[in-house]
Amino acid sequence: MARVPAAVLHSPTEVMNRIRSATGALTRRHRARPAPATTELVPRSRPWTRALGLVAVVLLGAWLGLLVVGNVRVPVGPMNTTMTLRPSLTGGTKINVSPLGALQLDSHIAPVRLDVNVDQLDPDRAQALVDHPERLSGLQDEVAQDVGHGTLDLAARSCVAVVTGATALGLVVYRRPRRALAAGGLALTLLVASGGTAYATWNPDSVLEPRFSGLLSSAPSLVGNARSIVTEFDVYQKELARLVTNVTKLYDVTSTLPAYQPDPSTIRVLHVSDIHLNPASWKIIASLVEQYKVNVIVDSGDTMDHGTAAENGFLDPVEDLGAPYVWVRGNHDSAVTQQYLEGLKNVHVLDDGRARTVAGLRFAGIGDPQYTPDRSAKPGADASQELAGARLASALRDQSRAGTPVDVAVAHEPSAAREVDGTVPLVLAGHVHHEDMEVMKYGTRLRIEGSTGGSGLRAVEGRHPDPIQASILYFDRDSRRLQAWDEIELGGLGLTTAEVSRHLPKENQPGAAPSPTGTGPSPTGTAGTPSAPVPSSP
Repeated sequence: MARVPAAVLHSPTEVMNRIRSATGALTRRHRARPAPATTELVPRSRPWTRALGLVAVVLLGAWLGLLVVGNVRVPVGPMNTTMTLRPSLTGGTKINVSPLGALQLDSHIAPVRLDVNVDQLDPDRAQALVDHPERLSGLQDEVAQDVGHGTLDLAARSCVAVVTGATALGLVVYRRPRRALAAGGLALTLLVASGGTAYATWNPDSVLEPRFSGLLSSAPSLVGNARSIVTEFDVYQKELARLVTNVTKLYDVTSTLPAYQPDPSTIRVLHVSDIHLNPASWKIIASLVEQYKVNVIVDSGDTMDHGTAAENGFLDPVEDLGAPYVWVRGNHDSAVTQQYLEGLKNVHVLDDGRARTVAGLRFAGIGDPQYTPDRSAKPGADASQELAGARLASALRDQSRAGTPVDVAVAHEPSAAREVDGTVPLVLAGHVHHEDMEVMKYGTRLRIEGSTGGSGLRAVEGRHPDPIQASILYFDRDSRRLQAWDEIELGGLGLTTAEVSRHLPKENQPGAAPSPTGTGPSPTGTAGTPSAPVPSSP
């Protein structure tokens, strides 16, 4: 057997030892040398970078906190509002009046904006103001107090929201309690500084120069007109009433109409309609009652605008107009409105065809089957009107068979009034906001009144305000038939002009030969000679 020399056997071991020694030496030498700058892969963060990151975390966390819990619901007078703080570069206050639009006020300069959303009108608080009008004098102070309480509540809630949001986000980002608390403290500092800036730059006169957006963009001109109308409204009402008096006297003196002169025994009916909450209407009606010696007033509906209980106090002057008040429900009048009127003295509510004898005339009417204060069109509206008119016609026939025929029928919508053709000599209606007169197929005369309220607040929707219209109807006391009528038209909101015209119908009784139908205020078979318009300076 061959022998392997010992030197050969030990040589691999020695080689490995030498390699380990060389590697260790290289490693120690490399550690001893300073590392070149170019080999640094992750640079150390600089102080300004860390500060900028902290500010970003604080702002984002504060914004999230305000977004989640930074609002408060505040009752301001009769309204429910929601107040919110929002980050902003310009500051100021934004008042949102949905769905009409918004108005912005330069109320302060700070990195936060106050948003106020007007949510709704509280019916209970509004009713309290109506029931206790003496509270209106202190309403301004009450509103200011409500806004003050709401602002303090919002400030406290916003502090909690900002600190909580910034601290929570800092804890998520840094995962260190100290950094999170630093974020919360910085957020509170920024909010306090913003509040101090807003307080120092607060401009209460900003409410006099608002900026409008949305549908309110046309508000500056309307608000200007509205302010003058409100401040001089009492003068406006008195001037209109005086105008009615003067025009009536002038009409009596200068009229050359030879065909009809009413005698003292003539029954005089004042037909009004669609007042729509215009308070000036009451003074005009009272003046007409006095000047024309009116025996009874007939209102063919839409006296209200929304039919809410808060509006009921508007009806109180009816008791002092100087004549009985006959009324039917319109589509803007509610069952609450009707119930309130039934409790007033001198008021006779007509509904379901029931007849009433007032001032020597027998009236019957039916309330509007539709209740649409928002002016919406409900499915089947025409059919419901025709059905209501048919019910009224049936009641009128029953009255005739009983020997107590009705002299005048009343409905709100002309479509319902047309259904009584042939059952009564005269039917009165409104709804369409302009006057009209026609003799229908079977001889019944349909008299449609315009808006005695000048369409109410709708008067400012068009380029020109709607006129205020009413009529005086003259009835023979023995035959109880219409002998003549005067159409009276006054200038609309803010205007003082007047026109009176007299019209004479032919004898009209159910069963007589049908008169030709007409679509104008003086149809064929009717003699009418209008007087010239009589203007008056504002």
